[in-house]
Amino acid sequence: MTKDGLTAEELFRLPHGLAYNDFIILPGYIDFTPDEVNLESQLTRNIRIKRPLISSPMDTVTESSMAIALALLGGIGIIHYNNTIEEQVKEVRKVKRFENGFIAEPLVLSPEHTIRDIDCIKEKYGFSGIPITMDGKLYSKLVGIVTNRDIDFETDRSKKLKDVMTRDLITAQHGVTLVEANEILKKSKKGKLPIVDEKGNLVALMSRNDLLKNREFPFASKDAHKRLMVGACIGTKAEDRERLDELVKASVDVVVIDSAQGNSIFQIEMIQYIKKEYPSLDVIGGNVVTEEQCRNLIKAGVDALRIGMGPGSICTTQTTMAVGRPQASAVYRCGKFARQYGIPVIADGGIANIGHIAKALSIGASTTMMGSMFAGTSEAPGEYFYENGVRLKKYRGMASLEAMEKGGSKRYFAEESKIKVAQGVSGAVLDKGSMLDYVPYLVQGLKHSFQDMGIRDISLLHEKLYSGELRFELRSLSAQIEGGVHDMYSYKEPKYM
Repeated sequence: MTKDGLTAEELFRLPHGLAYNDFIILPGYIDFTPDEVNLESQLTRNIRIKRPLISSPMDTVTESSMAIALALLGGIGIIHYNNTIEEQVKEVRKVKRFENGFIAEPLVLSPEHTIRDIDCIKEKYGFSGIPITMDGKLYSKLVGIVTNRDIDFETDRSKKLKDVMTRDLITAQHGVTLVEANEILKKSKKGKLPIVDEKGNLVALMSRNDLLKNREFPFASKDAHKRLMVGACIGTKAEDRERLDELVKASVDVVVIDSAQGNSIFQIEMIQYIKKEYPSLDVIGGNVVTEEQCRNLIKAGVDALRIGMGPGSICTTQTTMAVGRPQASAVYRCGKFARQYGIPVIADGGIANIGHIAKALSIGASTTMMGSMFAGTSEAPGEYFYENGVRLKKYRGMASLEAMEKGGSKRYFAEESKIKVAQGVSGAVLDKGSMLDYVPYLVQGLKHSFQDMGIRDISLLHEKLYSGELRFELRSLSAQIEGGVHDMYSYKEPKYM
């Protein structure tokens, strides 16, 4: 019996490159529910994560807040390096120090601040239980705490906190376990528990609300010491070896060597250096789009490959440089080649929806890396702003002139150039709310996609891909239009569409 559609090899043997929208996956047989789908996958050949989601190392996407949220939800964040060594290390340490229920760097005010300052914090961050220290800084003497009950009925919002704060405090000593701290909270019936050192200096804060939330993260990405996992980017210059040393001291779990075109002597030498100096540290190389590029980096010792050159929504490399490859073709060809060596590939760029994640995985990617998908969330760096009544956040390519002026040109070998040629743009993306709501939505949609394919997990998906059982079909432009919203006078767009 002749099967419908094409195998992946037949599809990608065609004489032109394909993007995700150019093909569709044909349905399979369903004998399971979406909740039975297992999305666990290899990040590298040595690291496995529960969700195939990675945040891109861009300065408008991934710092500690993003990395913490994504790790709690089963993925991993890669801290950008458009900063100083000290700043990047600080972000990594925030993730590694994070403990479910403990806030390692709480907002702190001084007795001289006013109730109005609490109001501003509540409006901006949505909470108001603020510890008060002598000088308004962490690691200073704890003198009080201000909660809603202290200020709700105060009409004079200019009143100083020293006049309203609660001074009779219940605290816990630094080193207390989560279980012990939880017991103290339960007995005290308090919402916040300050953690202090032997001198009474504030070192952390525990929140009852955060404790309750953290029971919802059974798929969290954690290392052997039960700490959240986090990655970080480095470049290929001599000074990046110093950056690497400090990241290793901060217990980074994986490093990404960040180059727009990764097939270079500079990256190969850096991979070899890392593998010699830190043989147990996993290294992700890239970016690459051809088998020849993959071969060189695999030979150098990478543990995973980052695939993509120019497909991102803010990237103009393919247009400006006339070099790159359509993303679906790149992922399939590189994934098939790297599989021979047991090297997972990361589909990086060009992903705009759940369907694109499913397609990337279906053609050989083990995980997917996203920038614009995560840039509009509350955990992404930057402040929200309004334009024409729409709530937005800034999002920029690391090769935009704006990012290059701050240091983003490192990955394009353009740091020393007097004339900067942009390979990206700066823009804005819609507010997507919190990652804690957004990622579960993506995961559930992905599970439904797997169910439609008739496949229960990523390993089986790849088996069927390379055996030819998974079938595909090309989509004409008319078919692509037909597959989206069309012929409507008006419609309400879903929140995360």
